[in-house]
Amino acid sequence: METTLISLGLAPAKGGSLEPERMTFADDGGIPNTPLATLLFRSRGLDPRLDREAVAHCFERVFATNGWRPSWRGGVYPYHHYHSIAHEAFGVLSGRGRLRLGGEQGEDVDIRAGDALVLPAGTGHCHLQASDDFLLLAAYPEDQRELDLIRADPAEHDAAVARIAKVSRPARDPLGGEMKRWWP
Repeated sequence: METTLISLGLAPAKGGSLEPERMTFADDGGIPNTPLATLLFRSRGLDPRLDREAVAHCFERVFATNGWRPSWRGGVYPYHHYHSIAHEAFGVLSGRGRLRLGGEQGEDVDIRAGDALVLPAGTGHCHLQASDDFLLLAAYPEDQRELDLIRADPAEHDAAVARIAKVSRPARDPLGGEMKRWWP
């Protein structure tokens, strides 16, 4: 597995551990967000011998090994939305994109090929811009087989918050780290 992480530029530095950027977003009344941190694992650069299919295979293998079921390939919807019954992980297969995380008043985040992003249930996300070749692989924890899609809507808010509170926390992040390090 370490060889795969090296190919993706996501292996820990020698003698260290892989540390994600951590972001949290406040509840805005339409998008609940969550006190759990959104995790952004930045790639130090893909192995240049890998084409997009090889990168996809690497992410699929790493995610599945760590209990995150690869699901679909594509982009992010161009409107603010969130999921109330599942956490979501993205592996960036190619290109670069800018997402707004946390709702209208959230934070713009640039991601590029090789990066991995983990969105806790309830975290708002929206596509802002991307290169023509931008492609993601999405994955979800093994026990979270269903997915909902909720737009920012105060009428849905309270019921969504109740569902989010019941979503289990996976033991490992999609790259193999202990999730309790990031989500105590």
